[in-house]
Amino acid sequence: MDTSVLLDLLAPSAWRDWSEEHLEAAAGQGDLAINQVIYAEVAVGFVSQDRLERTLQGVGLVRLGLPWAASWLVARAFLDYRREGGPRTTPLPDFFIGAHAAAAGLRLLTRDPRRVRTYFPGVELIAPV
Repeated sequence: MDTSVLLDLLAPSAWRDWSEEHLEAAAGQGDLAINQVIYAEVAVGFVSQDRLERTLQGVGLVRLGLPWAASWLVARAFLDYRREGGPRTTPLPDFFIGAHAAAAGLRLLTRDPRRVRTYFPGVELIAPV
């Protein structure tokens, strides 16, 4: 799952119902997982690692490490992004999340699919239309 969906569960959000519905459906088909990038993005909103860990225990997530093959995909996507005029000077978290899904053959549950659709078109998305 992407950071946006996890944050919908942890904080008030207009997207909460959508995220809960799609998380429940995804959980019925297999494990729900996050990686280090998603963990780091969520951690910003917590005062301590202990509190974050306790919160995540209640969600029931598997933690997957980023595969090395994803690094190459991140670099290629970032180069395309820069060539297209993207202003960021370092790869965006979305590139790592999308590349992880691409390299590992994972489906990605997200409500912000724009960059993944653009730079990792082979990734199967569960996303708003």
